[in-house]
Amino acid sequence: MRRFGLMIAPLLLVACQSQTTGEEQSADADVTTEWSNIGFDAKEQRHSPLTQINESNVGELGIAWFKDLPDARGQEATPIVVDDKLYISTAWSKVFAYDAKTGKELWSYDPEVPGEKAVDACCDVVNRGVAISRGKLFFGTIDGRLIALDANTGARLWETQTTDNSKPYTITGAPRVVKNMVIIGNGGAEFGVRGYLSAYNVSDGAMKWRFYTVPNPEGKPDGAASDEIFEKAANKTWGEGEWKESGGGGTVWDSIVYDEDLDQLYFGVGNGNPWNHSLRSGGEGDNLFLSSVVAVNPDTGKYIWHYQETPAENWDYTATQHIIQAEMEIDGQMRKVLYHAPKNGFFFVIDRIDGTLISAEPFVDGINWADGYDLKTGRPIETAAARYNKTGEPFVSIPGALGAHNWHPMSYNPATGLVYIPAQQIPQGYENPTTELDKKRERLGFNVGIGWAIGQLPDDKDVYKAAIAATTGKLVAFDPKAGKVAWSADYPAAWNGGTMTTAGNLVFQGTSVGLFKAYAADSGKELLSLDMQSGIVSAPSTYMVDGEQYVAFLTSKGGAFPLVAGVAGGASRQVPNIPRLVVMKIGGETKFPELPEKTEVEWNPPEPTGTPEQIAEGKALYGRYCLVCHGDSAIGNGFTPDLRVSGVLPSAEAWASIVQGGQLKQHGMVGFSTQVSADQVEALRHYVIDRSNWTKANVAEVSAPVAR
Repeated sequence: MRRFGLMIAPLLLVACQSQTTGEEQSADADVTTEWSNIGFDAKEQRHSPLTQINESNVGELGIAWFKDLPDARGQEATPIVVDDKLYISTAWSKVFAYDAKTGKELWSYDPEVPGEKAVDACCDVVNRGVAISRGKLFFGTIDGRLIALDANTGARLWETQTTDNSKPYTITGAPRVVKNMVIIGNGGAEFGVRGYLSAYNVSDGAMKWRFYTVPNPEGKPDGAASDEIFEKAANKTWGEGEWKESGGGGTVWDSIVYDEDLDQLYFGVGNGNPWNHSLRSGGEGDNLFLSSVVAVNPDTGKYIWHYQETPAENWDYTATQHIIQAEMEIDGQMRKVLYHAPKNGFFFVIDRIDGTLISAEPFVDGINWADGYDLKTGRPIETAAARYNKTGEPFVSIPGALGAHNWHPMSYNPATGLVYIPAQQIPQGYENPTTELDKKRERLGFNVGIGWAIGQLPDDKDVYKAAIAATTGKLVAFDPKAGKVAWSADYPAAWNGGTMTTAGNLVFQGTSVGLFKAYAADSGKELLSLDMQSGIVSAPSTYMVDGEQYVAFLTSKGGAFPLVAGVAGGASRQVPNIPRLVVMKIGGETKFPELPEKTEVEWNPPEPTGTPEQIAEGKALYGRYCLVCHGDSAIGNGFTPDLRVSGVLPSAEAWASIVQGGQLKQHGMVGFSTQVSADQVEALRHYVIDRSNWTKANVAEVSAPVAR
């Protein structure tokens, strides 16, 4: 392991853990001035009581200090502030500590994740933050390690491998510290793994318990905390199918929340593998605990209750999105509830004592997979066409696999009673796989059981432009009590940043087109919109040092949507990708350096020489192996290469050396020699050449290579 300084600093913000209750924080000014937990406090409302920055003066915000960071990939962490020190984690699982007032770097740590591990990361080499407790800092790495550092010096204290590295597991989420345990999950469901959540001792990293979210494919107990509930109920919800080979999915890759009032631990469970329910489980059973919110005993990991939001999950509708604890008056009585807005487009209010569904209402328009929820059964009222796996017909779903709300954190303001959701509209087509290529299960590439052709745009100018118009974002202020949207703000592109709200009647959010915005929390009036030079996907935090309030966030482009979007990335494709930590205050006068003049990418594709048969074969191979990193139609995204203008495209030999030989594996481009033959590699090259020529000739105005 090595530690490193300013020369190699990356960009993803750190999340930390507080063991104090909300009541203690309200009574203790020292605590309320910090942001010591990824979601501010244990309730994870992402609401700060600070009021120095408020709706009357937020327009005077300026930059106090900033730090440019390397690794122009997705930066998804929330900055954590404890004892006047600001901590962030960044792409490639690197960690940094700064003086929260001056920006002086205090230390940095590089876990040296092997570059080839990127091929196992469905959604970029991101990290969403760290947890801090009693002088220790905890974070996970893309290659599945849980690491503890001294929060003051950055020295490594211990390290535990939490996953089997022979399988495509990753960690991108932030851990939580609960009762002297570090709680962490993992990712990898798209490739084929079995999900679980684990607890480790804060002192030495020894595992205390593990809860599996999917039955053991071998049909025997695991000696895990989940054994009893699987024997009693969950095993019966799975039929025969590919899950016994794939592991079934169900990874816990993000939301984990501790309820201090009830001493319960809640976590959201991800999608199944394959997505296609007929392939995964023979079209039978609800497949617990996929797409569920689960409550367990934090001391033992033993099951308490669950609520499954999408039974027999079929569309990658994860329940791993941000979970908020709140109190809500219902029929004259205060109830302890969870607020949850997962991918499937419905906002759930769940009783956190026993998991009873209280309400489920849409927070976006156009949902077509279900008409609503039956509150008596707690089940969705599905539309027949949505089950593409049973109808045998393609289905274009709203929302699609990227969700009406993805990982980007939402926030809750107790004064307004509103939840502020980074919502989006990204339709997606689903169909059963018809070719042997799509049916084939591989160690590399997505194994999700759908036909990839439906996700690739046809050669039609109007379709390209329609794809941009149909893919948008929105800030939604949702009223859980009324079950409807109170106000919203429209954005021209999807994949906008997480939100934060404050007692100054403010909501903050960054956008994918590079604007940092503030709104009045009650009315939605826009109060601030500043150009940050780069896209923003992270969520901000706020804190106070020496009597001054600051707002901190990360800039960058990255994550699942930019990777796959292609032309649908719209306006955000042309925004620069600058990994940077930005800290603002009232009257801040620091300026960013001027952006260099754009250097247009030379776009001179080789002459097309491939046969129609080669191009068609290349398209199928591209959809199966390449699309999830290089985007639809080989249209780049600004942080992985735009293959249409690749310097090796004219040379069959150079192209093959990268695709098969893995010469760029240190950057995540491993060799695919066991997946594709020499003839298939050449077919891929001819397809990309065809894409380069066609898009330049027909839709250059909406799909030109990203300028540098």
